[in-house]
Amino acid sequence: MTAPDRPRAGADAAPPSTDERVLEDLRRRVSAFRRVDLLPERDRRLGVDPALLERLLDEWEHRYDWRPFEHRVRALPWALIDDAAVPLRVVDRPAASDAAPVVVLLHGWPDSVMRFEKVLPALRDVHVVIPALPGYPFAAPVRAASPASAADIGEAVVAAMARLGHERYVVSAGDVGTDVAEAMAWSHPEHVAALHLTDLSHHHALVDPPTDLDADEAAYLQRVQRWHAEEGAYDHQQSTRPNTLAIGLGDSPVGLLAWIVEKLTTWSDDRSPAFSSTDLLDWVTAYWVTGTIGTSFAPYAHRSQPGRAPSPVGFTLFPRDIVSAPRRFADRFFDIRIWRTAAGGGHFDAWERPIDYADGIRAVVDATPRI
Repeated sequence: MTAPDRPRAGADAAPPSTDERVLEDLRRRVSAFRRVDLLPERDRRLGVDPALLERLLDEWEHRYDWRPFEHRVRALPWALIDDAAVPLRVVDRPAASDAAPVVVLLHGWPDSVMRFEKVLPALRDVHVVIPALPGYPFAAPVRAASPASAADIGEAVVAAMARLGHERYVVSAGDVGTDVAEAMAWSHPEHVAALHLTDLSHHHALVDPPTDLDADEAAYLQRVQRWHAEEGAYDHQQSTRPNTLAIGLGDSPVGLLAWIVEKLTTWSDDRSPAFSSTDLLDWVTAYWVTGTIGTSFAPYAHRSQPGRAPSPVGFTLFPRDIVSAPRRFADRFFDIRIWRTAAGGGHFDAWERPIDYADGIRAVVDATPRI
């Protein structure tokens, strides 16, 4: 049997540059936005901030330039495994030493590998691999057999890591990436040396939760249920009618802007805003030019929930994240060795608090040889 070719690397593996006609069409659509009457805004529960939306629309139409962000994306050290059953494009940033530990960083929704842009300089002493999850911005093109559930994506990541020559590694993740990391640890403990997580999937609290709960755990379940009742409409829509939603968001850039910006602003730590207006437009435009909003819903529409992960786990919690679990509840699903809380930060922790995030990874990496 002929051995597979080495993954493509460098400029040949980078995401393609955006056709200028796509950007011209985007500006035309933004300019033609038909405004609609909104309910009087008394608090944040009604959705995106209309005043913020208007400011972003003005910048998007008249001053925003996609090319600097695209240049930063394409300048990353990409590798492309395009001859596999599930093609995967990854950022593959080696450390100075070949003996350095390997860390896989898994992003979530509604973001991309650029969630970790600020973390990379703080992790020079480890070999970092950041997969662009299938169906998300900058990923390899989706095929009919592309993975849908977090477990399927995890299998694709494990296969890609083997092609890159990595047999043992730490996996760090949040949001959808947490589900992928958990599935990887459950199915492949021989490869996943340890996990570094920033949240516990709410599915543990919503789908067949334990019944022998103490008071703190019971209060946590109530908070999760209340949050999903008040804030989780996006999750229900993306998991039950993703294609219907994708049609509207994929045709209207302003609809896409409202859908994503609401999450970027309300889920992050508003005491120390981490997203400039240009950052917000960069992250939204990434979904527009790659046409990936619909395919990014796949892990929501195809849920997977493994059992107790056998790999040791370190948690770094960020106080303004979405309903963090108490340790006793998390202990039911993980072999927790490290439990840390940062001084600030929200759901987009690696972008908001990159040093705290990197410190959490390093604590797990440093502990892994002794575990």
